[in-house]
Amino acid sequence: MIIGKTHDNLIRLRDLIIEERECAKTLNFTGMNQVMAEKEELLQLLAHVQTIDQADKGIAAQIRHENRRNAYLFKATLGWIRETMEFLGKRSVTSTYSASAGTISAPVNGRLLSGRI
Repeated sequence: MIIGKTHDNLIRLRDLIIEERECAKTLNFTGMNQVMAEKEELLQLLAHVQTIDQADKGIAAQIRHENRRNAYLFKATLGWIRETMEFLGKRSVTSTYSASAGTISAPVNGRLLSGRI
Protein backbone atom coordinates (compact mmCIF):
# COMPACT_ATOMS: atom_id res chain seq x y z
CA MET A 1 0.00 0.00 0.00
CA ILE A 2 1.42 3.37 -1.01
CA ILE A 3 1.15 6.01 1.67
CA GLY A 4 -0.65 8.94 0.09
CA LYS A 5 -2.42 12.03 1.22
CA THR A 6 -5.30 11.72 3.66
CA HIS A 7 -7.75 12.93 1.01
CA ASP A 8 -6.71 10.17 -1.41
CA ASN A 9 -6.89 7.56 1.35
CA LEU A 10 -10.40 8.66 2.33
CA ILE A 11 -11.61 8.48 -1.24
CA ARG A 12 -10.04 5.02 -1.66
CA LEU A 13 -11.69 3.87 1.60
CA ARG A 14 -15.10 5.03 0.37
CA ASP A 15 -14.59 3.20 -2.91
CA LEU A 16 -13.48 0.04 -1.10
CA ILE A 17 -16.57 0.06 1.11
CA ILE A 18 -18.80 0.31 -1.97
CA GLU A 19 -16.79 -2.42 -3.70
CA GLU A 20 -17.10 -4.62 -0.60
CA ARG A 21 -20.90 -4.33 -0.75
CA GLU A 22 -20.95 -5.21 -4.45
CA CYS A 23 -18.78 -8.27 -3.79
CA ALA A 24 -21.15 -9.33 -1.01
CA LYS A 25 -24.20 -8.92 -3.23
CA THR A 26 -22.68 -11.05 -5.99
CA LEU A 27 -21.23 -13.57 -3.50
CA ASN A 28 -17.69 -12.88 -4.76
CA PHE A 29 -15.91 -14.06 -1.62
CA THR A 30 -12.42 -13.96 -3.14
CA GLY A 31 -12.87 -10.36 -4.20
CA MET A 32 -14.43 -9.52 -0.85
CA ASN A 33 -11.42 -10.93 1.02
CA GLN A 34 -9.06 -8.87 -1.13
CA VAL A 35 -11.10 -5.73 -0.56
CA MET A 36 -11.23 -6.37 3.19
CA ALA A 37 -7.45 -6.84 3.36
CA GLU A 38 -6.83 -3.58 1.50
CA LYS A 39 -9.43 -1.81 3.63
CA GLU A 40 -7.71 -3.00 6.84
CA GLU A 41 -4.35 -1.66 5.60
CA LEU A 42 -5.95 1.64 4.74
CA LEU A 43 -7.67 1.87 8.12
CA GLN A 44 -4.31 1.33 9.84
CA LEU A 45 -2.89 4.25 7.86
CA LEU A 46 -5.88 6.46 8.64
CA ALA A 47 -5.81 5.57 12.35
CA HIS A 48 -2.87 7.94 12.80
CA VAL A 49 -4.75 10.94 11.40
CA GLN A 50 -5.79 13.24 14.24
CA THR A 51 -7.86 15.80 12.31
CA ILE A 52 -9.12 16.03 8.77
CA ASP A 53 -9.49 19.08 6.59
CA GLN A 54 -12.83 20.80 6.34
CA ALA A 55 -13.00 19.84 2.65
CA ASP A 56 -12.68 16.14 3.58
CA LYS A 57 -15.57 16.12 6.06
CA GLY A 58 -18.03 15.46 3.24
CA ILE A 59 -16.06 12.39 2.21
CA ALA A 60 -15.98 11.23 5.83
CA ALA A 61 -19.78 11.58 5.95
CA GLN A 62 -20.07 9.51 2.77
CA ILE A 63 -17.80 6.85 4.31
CA ARG A 64 -20.00 6.75 7.41
CA HIS A 65 -23.15 6.46 5.26
CA GLU A 66 -21.75 3.69 3.03
CA ASN A 67 -20.37 1.79 6.04
CA ARG A 68 -23.80 1.89 7.69
CA ARG A 69 -25.38 0.59 4.49
CA ASN A 70 -22.96 -2.33 4.52
CA ALA A 71 -23.64 -2.98 8.20
CA TYR A 72 -27.39 -3.03 7.54
CA LEU A 73 -26.94 -5.41 4.61
CA PHE A 74 -24.79 -7.81 6.64
CA LYS A 75 -27.07 -7.64 9.69
CA ALA A 76 -30.22 -8.22 7.62
CA THR A 77 -28.59 -11.12 5.77
CA LEU A 78 -27.44 -12.71 9.01
CA GLY A 79 -30.96 -12.38 10.41
CA TRP A 80 -32.40 -14.01 7.30
CA ILE A 81 -29.92 -16.89 7.59
CA ARG A 82 -30.78 -17.36 11.27
CA GLU A 83 -34.50 -17.39 10.52
CA THR A 84 -33.98 -19.93 7.75
CA MET A 85 -31.90 -22.19 9.99
CA GLU A 86 -34.50 -21.86 12.74
CA PHE A 87 -37.24 -22.83 10.28
CA LEU A 88 -35.27 -25.83 9.05
CA GLY A 89 -34.59 -26.87 12.64
CA LYS A 90 -38.24 -26.95 13.69
CA ARG A 91 -40.13 -30.19 13.81
CA SER A 92 -41.70 -30.50 10.39
CA VAL A 93 -43.75 -33.63 11.16
CA THR A 94 -45.55 -33.42 14.49
CA SER A 95 -47.31 -36.75 14.49
CA THR A 96 -47.98 -39.82 12.39
CA TYR A 97 -50.60 -42.54 12.39
CA SER A 98 -50.08 -45.87 14.10
CA ALA A 99 -51.30 -49.25 12.85
CA SER A 100 -54.52 -48.78 14.86
CA ALA A 101 -55.18 -45.37 13.21
CA GLY A 102 -54.23 -43.42 16.33
CA THR A 103 -51.71 -40.59 16.25
CA ILE A 104 -48.23 -41.02 17.69
CA SER A 105 -45.29 -38.64 17.92
CA ALA A 106 -42.99 -38.88 14.96
CA PRO A 107 -39.36 -39.81 15.64
CA VAL A 108 -38.15 -37.37 12.95
CA ASN A 109 -37.33 -33.93 14.31
CA GLY A 110 -37.19 -32.09 10.99
CA ARG A 111 -33.54 -31.05 11.19
CA LEU A 112 -32.47 -31.30 7.62
CA LEU A 113 -28.93 -30.26 8.48
CA SER A 114 -28.37 -32.34 11.59
CA GLY A 115 -25.26 -34.11 10.27
CA ARG A 116 -26.76 -37.54 10.89
CA ILE A 117 -27.53 -40.06 8.19
